Amino acid sequence: MPKRTFLFYMPALIGGGAERVWALLASEFARRGHDVLFVVDYEAEENKGFLDPRVRRLTLPRTHFGATLGLLRLLRRERPDVSLSGLGVANLKHMIAAFFAGHARRAIISYHGFFASENRLLSRLGNHGSWLFTRLCGRAIAVSDGLRNTLIEQHHASPRRTIRIYNPVFSPADITPVTVEDLAKRPPHLLFVGRMHPDKDLATLVSAFAAVKTPGARLELVGDGPQRAALEAQVKALGLTDRVTFSGYLADPTEAYARARCLVLTSRLESFGNVVAEGLAHGLPVVSTAAAGPLEILDQGRFGAIVPIGDVPALAKALDAALADPGDPVPRIARAALFSIDKATDAYLAAAEAVITESPAAGGSAA
Repeated sequence: MPKRTFLFYMPALIGGGAERVWALLASEFARRGHDVLFVVDYEAEENKGFLDPRVRRLTLPRTHFGATLGLLRLLRRERPDVSLSGLGVANLKHMIAAFFAGHARRAIISYHGFFASENRLLSRLGNHGSWLFTRLCGRAIAVSDGLRNTLIEQHHASPRRTIRIYNPVFSPADITPVTVEDLAKRPPHLLFVGRMHPDKDLATLVSAFAAVKTPGARLELVGDGPQRAALEAQVKALGLTDRVTFSGYLADPTEAYARARCLVLTSRLESFGNVVAEGLAHGLPVVSTAAAGPLEILDQGRFGAIVPIGDVPALAKALDAALADPGDPVPRIARAALFSIDKATDAYLAAAEAVITESPAAGGSAA
């Protein structure tokens, strides 16, 4: 593949899964010899460490209008081969700027969650404009088949231009091999990694953990968010303070995975679930609610335990079973190979080349 110039756009590298994915992809593009410019509206520290030093960085004016105008000028000046954005508000500003820069056919937008999870006004406008944007842009990426189907069937996205590429969540070089014996030796520790947001339904997790019968069981909650105070109060009310650890946000939760015997996710709404794929990559048994993304990653329960959403007794029973018998990590690690940075980068670069081939000169007309 010839050397290309790429522009990645994201509001900020805050501590979210989509932001980490964008940083990982931009870095891998740069490591493969491409010229990469990473553009944000404002600075944030959480995921900045995932950016390779070879990635050029630029901060736009903070206001939405200023950022859109700045992005328009940047597209005209830099003339990247392909520009990429992620999340509703970024897709909105990207497509406006790309259209007026005559660059729309060289733009790739991406959707990382169901629309109900992005409820701010401009995010809603960006998401609900998918019927138009997916016809103006070169490609639209959905991070799971379930999300792609929802975009097409419910939001009338272009079936031809909307494709699925799974999120990259790990590099094989970063994973330490795990054996059955390794897992059996670990203390009965349960691990949650993610944002403390209503979509994650952590109140159900804490309630289920209170009903877990495994002696010595502990729960570690890695992450932060608007529900942390309420969760801390719930833990205290249930008398679990000495058994539940709030570790806060960790840019690299590798050590948390290494001390856990089981990963748990209790989401009510999840379009993908990076942590599920990460848990598999680390060889952990995964217990998840039947949200769309985890169901897809776990192949409907073939690679992990699935429980009904909000079902406290079923979740507690599944957690006890996983702690009692963590199982063989080998099939789980093999499944996780679908979600490696190499596979995702190959797929994104292939999409970019298709866009370049289809649009030798950038243009802004709909089709």
